[in-house]
Amino acid sequence: MYVQSISKKTQDKTYTSFLVIENYREGAKVKHRTIANISKLPMHAIEAVKISLKSGLPFQAIGELSQGKSFGAIKMVKEVAKKLGITEALGDSENAKLAIFQIAGRIIAQRSRNYLANEWRLNQDIEEIFGIESITEDDLYENLDWLCENQNRIENKLFRLRTKNQKINNIYLYDVTSSYFEGAQNELAEYGYNRDKKKGKKQIVIGLLTDDEGYPVSVKVFKGNTQDPATVSSQLEKLKKDFGVKNLIFVGDKGMIKSSQMDQIQEESQNWHYLTSITKEQIKTLINKDVLQLSMFDDELIEIENDGSRYILRKNKARAAEIAENRSDKINKIKLFINQKNIYLSEHPKAKPEIALKKVEEKIQNYKFKCLINTALEGRTIKFEINETALSKTSELDGCYVLKTDVPSSEASKEVLHSRYKDLSQVEFAFRTLKTTIEEIRPIFVRKESRTRGHVFVAMLAYLIVKYMTDILKPLNYTRAFIIDSLDKIHFINNKIDVHNVKMMPNKLLEHQQKIIDLLEIKICS
Repeated sequence: MYVQSISKKTQDKTYTSFLVIENYREGAKVKHRTIANISKLPMHAIEAVKISLKSGLPFQAIGELSQGKSFGAIKMVKEVAKKLGITEALGDSENAKLAIFQIAGRIIAQRSRNYLANEWRLNQDIEEIFGIESITEDDLYENLDWLCENQNRIENKLFRLRTKNQKINNIYLYDVTSSYFEGAQNELAEYGYNRDKKKGKKQIVIGLLTDDEGYPVSVKVFKGNTQDPATVSSQLEKLKKDFGVKNLIFVGDKGMIKSSQMDQIQEESQNWHYLTSITKEQIKTLINKDVLQLSMFDDELIEIENDGSRYILRKNKARAAEIAENRSDKINKIKLFINQKNIYLSEHPKAKPEIALKKVEEKIQNYKFKCLINTALEGRTIKFEINETALSKTSELDGCYVLKTDVPSSEASKEVLHSRYKDLSQVEFAFRTLKTTIEEIRPIFVRKESRTRGHVFVAMLAYLIVKYMTDILKPLNYTRAFIIDSLDKIHFINNKIDVHNVKMMPNKLLEHQQKIIDLLEIKICS
């Protein structure tokens, strides 16, 4: 080990840094790494360190050692953000630094801004890694306002950076979800179809646009009562005006892309196309019109063209068996429920059979089996009968699905389009991650519209990092939680020399920590 001095001249002054350097071998090559920056020590202490190192004494033995703050996980976030272009897109302002801090907090801590500003930061070396000296909860809320105001600029810059050296992508996946609130004062919160199954909770609707690999390119927040198809226009406008996409296949499910959305996509450009699925009722209509036949549905993909549209058909036999089993299970539950009501009626002579029948019919209605099960009272006994004809008719389309598109067959085969539609599962995975695992959008506590949008945008940028990290580290078969926790255990070492604390890099990382860093191709201890 030795002390290396590095001088940097400016117009008015020369600055000198003093670094403790350690040489090490990597195969036949001799390399070096920085152990500590001792520039803040007084000159007499720096000279004492030089003498001690020359005498062969390791730097660790010069002072008094103690564990310092964690830095591994936040350094990983910073380095991956730089790789993905997030850092450049955010810029170099104080707000940009706070944004990276919030992104790291979403990934690592998943706690409130109060916690991040007042507890979490005390254990993280944010001054060293992010260049942030102090931070308050109010700073983070105001930073959400800044993120909302600058979201369009940041997304556009990030899109250009990420597509700069890549083949221009023409397939974009889109889906929506909802996220509920604690409290009822949010400016965007409304009652609507709640996918979180939280009755009595207001919500927002979130639309996420990703590329064909599932990497997010844009996120938009809508009022909680916004219908799914109504969210599509803004995404198409984003793709056209901001991203300048010339050729497009817009992929969304049957609840998203309806006839008006198809018309809009086609009107935008002759090189813009849609890919979606159709409902069971629409499939039945096509069968009744003799456009499709039940015999066409099989494991193999079948394609039919009609009125300028391509229909891609398939029957998933495994899914069909699953649906049949699920239906049978529900019918058995109804039978058991009826049996229980009959036993109760026989044991309680004063009980009214009409009330028991009503409860049975309510249960049948809840399962949407009204056309499959007939019920009637015979004295004080509830009788039921399965309508086998209706059951057979209902099960005809089990596992059957149809994709609809206007993409010319010369541009994409039925196999390619089928595969691209299945990629929508990547957006569903993104929502699961955003809402319930690493980033945890929900529940939302902010009130202002701008801060709600900023909060969701932070989660999207955090997911971009998590998605990249997960994809790259897949060969290790580590869980995301294990990866984050492992890196978060990398701490600086405090070396108290004289009366001054000097931060040291750890000598060696654990094997699994080193594997993570090597695969990500980033530097943590440098």
